Amino acid sequence: MNEKTKILIVDDKPENLVELEVALRDLNIELIKASSGSEALIQTHGHDFALAILAVKMSEMDGYELAERFRNEEKTSRLPFIFISAEYTSNLNIFKGYEKGAFSFITKPFQPEILKNTVNFFVEKNEQEIKLLQMSKKLEYSNRELESFSYSISHDLRAPLRALDGYSKIMEENYTKVLDEEGKRLLGRIKSNAKKMGALLDGLLDLSKLGRTEVHISTINMQELVVSVLNDIKNLHPNHSKICIKNLLTVNADRSLLYQVWLNLISNAVKFSLKTENNQIEIGSTQTDDAIIYYVKDNGVGFNMDYAPKLFGVFQRLHSVQEYEGIGIGLAIVHRIITKLGGKVWAQASLNEGATFYFSLPTP
Repeated sequence: MNEKTKILIVDDKPENLVELEVALRDLNIELIKASSGSEALIQTHGHDFALAILAVKMSEMDGYELAERFRNEEKTSRLPFIFISAEYTSNLNIFKGYEKGAFSFITKPFQPEILKNTVNFFVEKNEQEIKLLQMSKKLEYSNRELESFSYSISHDLRAPLRALDGYSKIMEENYTKVLDEEGKRLLGRIKSNAKKMGALLDGLLDLSKLGRTEVHISTINMQELVVSVLNDIKNLHPNHSKICIKNLLTVNADRSLLYQVWLNLISNAVKFSLKTENNQIEIGSTQTDDAIIYYVKDNGVGFNMDYAPKLFGVFQRLHSVQEYEGIGIGLAIVHRIITKLGGKVWAQASLNEGATFYFSLPTP
């Protein structure tokens, strides 16, 4: 059961406390009363208040002094408070109240609705802060779970794979002569699947890291970044497609994250167009009022747009492993990165007529 928001009311006259109770009785709050400044300070040690309503005139410690005490104590230094008074109603006194940090200064006689609306503002604010705190705790818990998951991928799940790979090498080096063709084929399948499982674990680890990766914004010359990506791709695909780079607009974003985006999109374009005669890839950008849109266009195998919703899911593939290698995680990483950078990613394609992948980023 959720606790009610607590409001502290302070006055050394019992009838004034009763007056406040009556005025606020319709609100879903818990009123904690204090008949002096000293008692109010004690109450703040045992409760967390969303607001304090302080009488200005009190014999032992007036409201102004109590407000100063609140500000000097760590727990109450940010506690919002309201002054209320029937005698200290001059502009000078009201100004002094605001100088002490009061949110409002209410003079008597007052309209109950005004006080209720003011208090209700802090009740709603407090409820929102509690929800944000709960969300923060859930996020912190999720991050710990992700760290545990990443550790399992990096260590626990790799251990049996390393053993499998090691035993496979021993079999290949020492027992090849006693294996028939079927045995050699099965050994090859074991090695191939162990390698694939390692790649899947790498992909999962990359995805889990993205959620915790800090974004470092800088001005990026996209032309230079794409050229550096193409130079790296040449090492993987020496005979890659003809690539035409159109004008690429400068953007403010995270360079290392965008490097991964371009590497995945251009590598996919190269892979899925290699079997096409006169294969070509075009890379460019356009600009709208609030975003820069980049694209990678190829004339490769394309895909059926009916399956487009699956494109950016984890381990989703629209082509068989036998036709095109891969684990189906690259586009999921692209989607996570672009979303993290405040943009969008989408695609257009036709089967056997190529595909174009787009991503947008906010304008500088």
